[in-house]
Amino acid sequence: MPAALDVSANIPSEDYLRAECDHLLEAEATDAGSQDEQPTDPGGLLGQGPGAVLAPAAPADPAGSLAARRRKAFLIRTLALLCACSLSVGSHYASNILGPLKSRLQREMGTSHTEFGLLLSAFSLNSTWTPLVGGILASRLGTTFTSILATGVILLGQICLLCGDIWGNIRLMTLGLFIFGLGVSPLAVVQETIIVRFFKAHGLGVSMAFGLIAGKGASFVAARTSYPLTERFGPRAPFYVATALASLSVVVNLLYIFLSKWLIDGAGAELEAPDISEEARRRVAFNMTEAQALEKVAEKRKVHIRQITKLGDVFWAYMGLNLFCGMIWSPFQHLAANIIETRYHLKEQDAANSASYLLAGPIILYPICGFLVDRRKHTPIVIQLLFLSSSLTMFAYIWFSLSPTWTKTPVPAIFSFAFGHGFSPLLLVVLVPKIVSSKYISTALGAHKSMEQTGSTLFQTLSGLLLDSSKRGEKPSETTFQYLLNIFLFLNVLQFSTIVLLTYLQYRKDLTAKKHTRSQSGSFGAADHQLDASVRTSHSANASEDTPLLSDSQYLASGDAGAQARPLEKSGAEMRRGLFIAMLCTTLVVSAWILFMVTAWYKLGQKRGEH
Repeated sequence: MPAALDVSANIPSEDYLRAECDHLLEAEATDAGSQDEQPTDPGGLLGQGPGAVLAPAAPADPAGSLAARRRKAFLIRTLALLCACSLSVGSHYASNILGPLKSRLQREMGTSHTEFGLLLSAFSLNSTWTPLVGGILASRLGTTFTSILATGVILLGQICLLCGDIWGNIRLMTLGLFIFGLGVSPLAVVQETIIVRFFKAHGLGVSMAFGLIAGKGASFVAARTSYPLTERFGPRAPFYVATALASLSVVVNLLYIFLSKWLIDGAGAELEAPDISEEARRRVAFNMTEAQALEKVAEKRKVHIRQITKLGDVFWAYMGLNLFCGMIWSPFQHLAANIIETRYHLKEQDAANSASYLLAGPIILYPICGFLVDRRKHTPIVIQLLFLSSSLTMFAYIWFSLSPTWTKTPVPAIFSFAFGHGFSPLLLVVLVPKIVSSKYISTALGAHKSMEQTGSTLFQTLSGLLLDSSKRGEKPSETTFQYLLNIFLFLNVLQFSTIVLLTYLQYRKDLTAKKHTRSQSGSFGAADHQLDASVRTSHSANASEDTPLLSDSQYLASGDAGAQARPLEKSGAEMRRGLFIAMLCTTLVVSAWILFMVTAWYKLGQKRGEH
């Protein structure tokens, strides 16, 4: 829901739900809906968008209680952020306990590289499609119901994983991770939606950074503690801790559900479709017309999945970027301990400790990145940081690919990868409002996670097959690890090239939009002079979709009135490309499932020497 620019509009009233629904009805009556195709942040990826200017916001409410109400809203938003951060702690901890334990699982349970790859792929497999489902459920059922559904599924999967480890049953562990994966990505979508809901006009970059830090911090702690816990308390200890943290996330989730109405009213948060429908049902008894209008507003917030094909070339380049990021990030993190142990001849514990630093970057870099994105939103800061990230991870793969006899130590590559990957996942999230309108935010976030997990699943399974390509009973040779690292490096080069393509497409789109604006200026020049004052004042009273999601409440972007009235439509060729690439993405998701199933059928649980 676009937020009003008047400062007092962000302060909750006595009956916030009723007042906000009245505001939505006013906006519906005056908004022609011409901004559905415009990015939420009109500055775009390359900074200030075409035809956009900065206009001052409406003056603040001079009421004496404004400061106190602001403090109360800030405290309530902080409480909501703490709840959102706690939702993913259990899932992130459980997701990262297997990597450092790979050697133990191979030694004590007889798992091969392929079986270990299948274990991790079982976790990420369902995340190839569940993010989209999670986004749809959140839009229809609300974040409160969807969040408890996701955390409950995660807890069930973690219990199965624990039981599988206790009984030494690799199939039950795989089933647990499969169930676990059903809830992880929908929960991430819900968590990000909650943060956007409360902080869209209050420093979204920094708020999203802290939301993601909780999960990344849990991942780092998992990588650092899983092996020591095993040594100190026995091999089951990491799984017990993960199950306890998953249970804690469910408890916090129940607390959030109990406090949700108070949090929304107190913080003046964005209303969801179920909230609007609830108010519509309340108004049926005394005003049928308003109730029907509110139901239409709620319905407009829902996106049909087929509409994703109309989002344009920039969006699909972004999907390709997510695919390659999934291939070079997560699989390497899971395999790093084993690669470092074998390639540099380190002890198992030393290799696990070294690999754990790959997850340390986000704890420090996320807040810095979020601050830069918020403060320099009218510059191409996101693209610049993406290039920096890709260059750092590429240096890490180059270092690992060089002969260990020459490099001697993995430390430079570890820290380069930690810094390169340390802030980039946040960039993929905050980039979304710069390329799609607010209507498609949740859908784009779901598609982003879907493609990233598809890339991760595909390459995780293929890397396991590559490492198991040596003869039965033999460990992977140095040559096999060299091949794997060379593939990682090649995929990183493709990722860098995709960022270049994304930048070019955005530049071409901005250039076309500027030409379109200039061509319209002759027809609407006279109208612009007459409408200039009214456009500026109407923005303070009308919540239109061109309000940047990543902007401060002190500014708004207003462009050429004529250009806004007639947005640049996508060509038929671009629409056909969108349909083709959507089908290609669907094929990749199906391929990930087929590869997993075929590999599992022949490899999972087989004893050595069986065919």
